[in-house]
Amino acid sequence: MFPAARSALEGLRTTVGSAQAGPIYSRRLASRVATPEGVWVYWRCNGMDNVSRVRDLSVGGLFIDTAVTRPLGEKVKLDFLVQEGQIRTEAVVRHIRPSGGLGLKFTAITEEDCPHLIALMRRVHKSMSPSRFPAAS
Repeated sequence: MFPAARSALEGLRTTVGSAQAGPIYSRRLASRVATPEGVWVYWRCNGMDNVSRVRDLSVGGLFIDTAVTRPLGEKVKLDFLVQEGQIRTEAVVRHIRPSGGLGLKFTAITEEDCPHLIALMRRVHKSMSPSRFPAAS
């Protein structure tokens, strides 16, 4: 990952991570945020092409819904299908959920695509903010 992209994502990691409510203890460096239904990714892995819904997202990685399993450590190329613009990343399979999904850790993103990933993270985080929920009566 390029130094400027890493710096921008680290800043967002601090902002998103500190704003998340949840367990105090976690192995995760950055909190993942559940994504709205419209976040999808086209992914390629070892000659196979797939499209999957992104279930949750952080500056460190994502979880996708898929019935396709891949081995741990397998490299994945991702193209996000989102309104923020072109986001191409590389990742590695870190978690396999037998009931249908893969946890992927980002390993690379281009400097050009980093601002779009940051914009996506901000939109996803904003969509989960408490102000979007009606006040209790």
